[in-house]
Parts: sequence; structure tokens; C-alpha cells
Amino acid sequence: MRDAREGKDRPLTVHHLNELLLISSLVLLIAVAAVRISSRSGLPSLLLYLGIGVVIGQDGLFHVKFDNVELTQVIGYAALVVILAEGGLGTKWKEVRPTLPAAAVLSTVGVAVSVGVTATAAHYLIGLDWRQALIIGAVVSSTDAAAVFSVLRKVPLPSRVTGALEAESGFNDAPVVIMVVALSASGPVEHWYVLLGEITLELAIGACVGLAVGWAGAFGLRRVALPASGLYPIAVMAIAVAAYAIGATAHGSGFLAVYLASMILGNSKLPHAPANRGFAEGLGWIAQIGMFVLLGLLVTPHQLGDDFLPALIVGLVLTVVARPLAVLVSLLPFRIPWQEQALMSWAGLRGAVPIILATIPMVSGVEGSLRIFNIVFLLVVVYTLIQGPTLPWLARALKLGSSSDAADLGIESAPLERLRGHLLSVAIPEGSKMHGVEVAELRLPAGSAVTLVVRDDKSFVPLPATVLRRGDELLVVATDPVRDAAERRLRAVAQGGKLADWLGTGRRKDRGVGVGGKLS
Repeated sequence: MRDAREGKDRPLTVHHLNELLLISSLVLLIAVAAVRISSRSGLPSLLLYLGIGVVIGQDGLFHVKFDNVELTQVIGYAALVVILAEGGLGTKWKEVRPTLPAAAVLSTVGVAVSVGVTATAAHYLIGLDWRQALIIGAVVSSTDAAAVFSVLRKVPLPSRVTGALEAESGFNDAPVVIMVVALSASGPVEHWYVLLGEITLELAIGACVGLAVGWAGAFGLRRVALPASGLYPIAVMAIAVAAYAIGATAHGSGFLAVYLASMILGNSKLPHAPANRGFAEGLGWIAQIGMFVLLGLLVTPHQLGDDFLPALIVGLVLTVVARPLAVLVSLLPFRIPWQEQALMSWAGLRGAVPIILATIPMVSGVEGSLRIFNIVFLLVVVYTLIQGPTLPWLARALKLGSSSDAADLGIESAPLERLRGHLLSVAIPEGSKMHGVEVAELRLPAGSAVTLVVRDDKSFVPLPATVLRRGDELLVVATDPVRDAAERRLRAVAQGGKLADWLGTGRRKDRGVGVGGKLS
């Protein structure tokens, strides 16, 4: 640690560590309060985290000077790995699967269209050279799932829309990172067909690594009983991070690898699946908070004035021309209604990823890289302020929000190794069609039974004629051979009520859905 008065290095003591922990705790508490504010105001929380960094920065109240771009990039990459892992674990395969082709085209063809249109505008309208213009076009072409769903959490949308947006945000980081790194490298920019070949190869390697690591990790966790339940979330995150490391070491896309591996893990029948997702969600929040605060510290507000108008111009072209055109061209073969295309065009929010990617040309020493960073920072802040609060309104105006969607039924599975069985914990939410069904009408397969019901903080052993209610929590014991059949039956009743079998509900839709998943 350096003494500012004497200009000398001084050893880090326990007292200094205590000060650092106190400051970090205060920042985290303020950031947690910011989450509450953002949920009430409709603003994405990233803006509040960035604001915290700016306030404590060199132009703020505490005058903390921070200009280590290399450290910011490293921490940003690490945070992005955690955020992608958390997003993959929370991705529902049954929602994403029908939209995978559309999301894949959006993440490739759509990115190319967005880069071309935005770079052309940056070159001709604000006078950047082609290299700088292409870097800005690539940097701002990546959407951010956290920013999108932080403002849409209260607006239920069709699964096709949420699935496409979620998969796109997980997939498009990979090609954009490859493109920005290639454009920021020293020396002449490679021909477009060479760059396209490198992007294709790295994406293929990353996809293969992610699928292989995810499958192997899920296979191992299902068959190896860990000594403590708290080890499962740690193991899941370790596997996800390993996918990134293996993919990057193999000269592939580590970001695509970690997202695919996490998606496989999140949709596999793993023990303590909700706990795994909860742990990853907590790490994701910490990663976002730390990353945004650090990016806010890196910004020097008094240097942003000259770049405000260029940021508005580039952002306007990106928002009203490049993004809608990318969505239109990408989704043309899929016959998606114009209302859904309009929402997906407006929902292309930019978040942490573009700001992190804007540090790559700074580290590489690209001429004008500071201006690129300032333009990207202003663009993200201004257009998130515009698009964020209006997204729920647009969803309702396009009649895509539905207040009648049934709430999800959560099922958590804990293995009973010595008893060769499983204990299923089932929570019945508001809107579930399991409300009003008698225990006997569940018709669970032989070898499984409802052993306990928790209602209004009181537990009791149910009778066959006990009527289930919203808010009940059930404990279902099932032997190994019928564990999957018991879960499928519970999901079917949750969707179709006591007449699920006659209505044909659940048998085809629920096939392949993992433990710990959510359903109506």
C-alpha cells in the first residue's frame, strides 16, 4: 500500500484489511438497497451500481483515483464468466429449445447486421476511422440479459419471446468478444473471410467443450454422493468455470462454453437444484455489483462532455435502425409476429458487456480507444434510461403481457442415498391447478407418497381425502425406480389439475425437464 503523503510503500496491516472490509461491506449494502430502488422505479440496477462507482471516484465525493484498465478487464472477464454461468443455470430448456434456431441466427447474422450499420454510422456521422468505427459497432452489438429481465420481471411474456431474448444474450457475447479482440489486435485488420473463419472455428470449439463438460459434470454429480449438501452448488460453479477455462485454453470461445455447460447443468436432474441456482444467483449479484462499481470508478466524468453528442448519434442509429433491421433480417425465416419482433428490437438493452469490451482496445493501445470507451459508456447509460422504463409499457401496448399466466410449481429433490430413494419438496404457488385437488387424486405411482403437508406454518400427515391449497408445501417420498414418474405426475397435475391424464396435459411437455425446474 502506498502512503500518499510520503510517496512510499507501506506494509498492508490487519488495520488496513479491516478498513477495506468495512468499505466493501458498505458498498455491498448500498448496492443491495439499490436493487430495491431499481425494482420499484423500473430502472435496471446496473445504472445505480455505475452511479455508486462514479460517486466514490475521482470526480465524486471520495475522490478515489482508479485508472487500472488491465485489472478492470481481468475482473470484468471473471465477472462475466460468473454472470453467464448464473444465466445458463437459470435457463429453462423447454422455453429455449423452440427458439434456439432464431436465437442462433440473431447471435450471428443479427450481430453482423448490427455491426455493419452501426459502424457505417460511426464512420460517416461522427468521423471515426473504419477501425474505430468497426470496434464501436462490435462492442455495442452484444445484448445483456440482466438488463433486459431486471425491467421485465413483472411482465409475463410468451415463452417464445423470453426464450429467444435469453438465448440470444447468452450466445452473442462469444462472437462479439472474438470480433473485438481481432479488431483491437496490433497490425492490419484481417480480411473479413479470415475473421469469419476464425469466429466460426472458435464458436465450434467452445460449443463442443461446453456440451462435453456440461454432460460429464451432470453425469458425475448424479452418481457421486457428496458428503454435504452445501458442496453441490460449489461443484456446479466449479464445473461451469472449468468449461470456460478448457474452452479458452483450446483456443475456443470460453464464454460460449460456460453458458452451454451451465445450461446443461441447470436442466439436469441434479440434487439440490434450487440451492445450486440460488448460490449461483448470489454470486452473479456480487459479480455484477463489483464489476459495475469498478467500471464506474474507471470513468472520469469531466472528460465525457465532448463525447455526449456522438454517443447520442451512435445510440440512436443502433436503437432505431441497426437493432430493428438485425431482428427483421434474422427472424424473417421464422414467421414470428411483428409484435414480438418489435418488442425484441426494443429489448436489445446494452449492459456490462459493452463497457467491459470497450476496455479491450484500451489495453491493446488502439488509437482513440479512450474516446471509444467514453462513447460506449454514455451510450449504455443514456439508452438504458430511455429503453428500460418503457419496456414494460411497450409489452403491454403490444398485448404481449398476460396477467393470467399460472405461477410456477417448484420441485426440489434431495437424494436419500442409504434408503435408495428421494425426498421431493413441492411448493404450490398462487394460480396452480393443484389447488383443490385431494391427495388421493394425485394418483402418484406405487412406491411414492405424500408424507407431510406444511400449511400456515403448521405441519401434519395428510389423509387421502386431504384437499391441497395454494401455499401448501408437500414432502413426497419416492423410491429410485419411480422418482421420475412421480415428478412427471406432479407436473401434470400442476398444469392440468385432477383431469390431467384425460386432458393429455404434461406427458409430452414435461419430458426431459430436470429436477428443480419450474412449471405452471
